[in-house]
Amino acid sequence: MAPARVNREQILAFRRVVGALDARLPRGAPSLRRAAWAGLQDSMPRAAVISIHARVEGTGSATWEDPALIQLWGPRFSAYVVAAEDRAVFSLGRLPEDEPARRLAGDLADRLERFLDAARMSYGRAGRALGEAPNRLRYAAPTGRVLIRWDGARQPVVWTVPAPERDPHEARLELARRYLHVFGPTTPEAFAVWAGIPRRSGVAAFEALRRALVPVGTPVGDAWILADDEEVLRATPGPAAPARLLPSGDAYFLRWGADREVLVPDAGHRDSLWTSRVWPGAVLVEGEIVGTWRRSQERVTVSPWRRLSRQQRHAVEAEAASLPVPDIKAQSAARSE
Repeated sequence: MAPARVNREQILAFRRVVGALDARLPRGAPSLRRAAWAGLQDSMPRAAVISIHARVEGTGSATWEDPALIQLWGPRFSAYVVAAEDRAVFSLGRLPEDEPARRLAGDLADRLERFLDAARMSYGRAGRALGEAPNRLRYAAPTGRVLIRWDGARQPVVWTVPAPERDPHEARLELARRYLHVFGPTTPEAFAVWAGIPRRSGVAAFEALRRALVPVGTPVGDAWILADDEEVLRATPGPAAPARLLPSGDAYFLRWGADREVLVPDAGHRDSLWTSRVWPGAVLVEGEIVGTWRRSQERVTVSPWRRLSRQQRHAVEAEAASLPVPDIKAQSAARSE
């Protein structure tokens, strides 16, 4: 039997709902955890706090340092902000399955722990002291024993913590569940690319979850969703938020391959959003990505792909003015080109 089909509008509405992009969540630790359900990429300075701002009320420039959150090297060894209680999911969930790579991760974590001796240090200094290229310390991250603090201006500071008490296989399955919930409908291959794990590992995770999954047909091919999410996916879409500014690497458009066609049907527009170098931010207006944005000090520049109505333009400008970045000024918040 062929999978039941869902259309583009249903897919986008589902992703906005589970991603808390249609209505902001109330301030508090539970909302921060939900906003970071699939992690918040923070490779661009303060991208994570802008992603939180798009989802949670009362977000300030220091929200990324809330005690409910931690920073680590997560999927694809990128800087991520995640809920502190989810450290095992975003670390052990990516622990290599082959013995040599797993042994390397553990050895690096052991050596770093002995050298630091409960201290904190820039990863450049720590790496050189260990006789390693600093970036190589990232390979210790999947042990769950290495945390970082990166403010965007200086090198990341690293320190070690006790290993999470969770089975790595179960952590991998939970990571897959998180991905399915936030990025679905999706495929095991897409999960593997996002997580930075071998394709076979992504396929194995989906196979282990098979009884909890439902196949669906999408405009770009067959995919899977969590059975618990099927009702939300097929529900009549509700009203979308007037505007959201999503930073480079935000989970809503952190996609590859054919799935980008669902999010942005026009090939030229896709090329301007998913560039070959650093991605710009995405401008979400009434549920559709309608352009890109970049920030240079106090100025936010919005480049729409179509003419925005006066009301839409005002919504984008208000969103830009509210960004939780210290040097943003309301009077110079945004301009459209």
